[in-house]
Amino acid sequence: MAGTERSPFLRGFGRQVKLFREQAGLTQAELGALVGYSADQVASVECGRRIPKPELVDKADEVLGAGGVLGAMKEELAHARYPAFFRDAARLEAVAAEVQIYAHLAVPGLLQTEDYARAIFGMDRPQLDEDVIVQRVAARLARQEIFDARPMPIVGFVIEEVVLRRPFGGVDVLRGQLEQLLLTGQRRNVEIQVMPTAREDNAGVDGPFTLMVPRGGEQVAYLEGQGRSALVTDRDEVHAIAARYGIIRAQALTPRESSIFIEKLLGEL
Repeated sequence: MAGTERSPFLRGFGRQVKLFREQAGLTQAELGALVGYSADQVASVECGRRIPKPELVDKADEVLGAGGVLGAMKEELAHARYPAFFRDAARLEAVAAEVQIYAHLAVPGLLQTEDYARAIFGMDRPQLDEDVIVQRVAARLARQEIFDARPMPIVGFVIEEVVLRRPFGGVDVLRGQLEQLLLTGQRRNVEIQVMPTAREDNAGVDGPFTLMVPRGGEQVAYLEGQGRSALVTDRDEVHAIAARYGIIRAQALTPRESSIFIEKLLGEL
């Protein structure tokens, strides 16, 4: 994904903002002063390079007299914060009754600290623009609202030991990330398990995946890699992946054993 990716929707929203601004007889600087943005930030929104926050959209709609036209786009703007290949999965995740994740490359996004997420996005090649990194980090952290959703979803993770030893962003960032895992793992609806590297049998050798059960829907699987993704809905395929996840869970440390293991890793840093 190019660091300067701009979706047609963002460009369209930006043109709407510019049209309403010009009709109101305001410069970019004047609009920025009214909504708390700089002139450059307003220009970035109008060019489709920057995704405005929901409260900014509401304020712009009000001061520009847009009559709800801009506000009606808030939901789509929220999804536009994600890379194109992840947007469908993000919609499902937001309404999931159950999410189960197996990870062997990096700490799953739902568990990442801000510093860890920034380090991950900073390693993308080709490199992402700073504005894109800021948007992606904010979007990733916003996904963590799932833990407080009502009714309370069930969220589980199995993470390879090697992931917990990779110092992405440096030792301090890793330390903060491990502490975050311990805190999140204390939630009643969250289970975090570690798969020890020493295991001679590991059912996860085919790669990472996510299983989701949307409220009122059927379980689906999400696969991702190299800027591409696939939502698997075929029942037999999903059943096979779910069965594999069950085996992976049985092979991993229990949640309690995993907490002790993570505490031990923290003591080694």
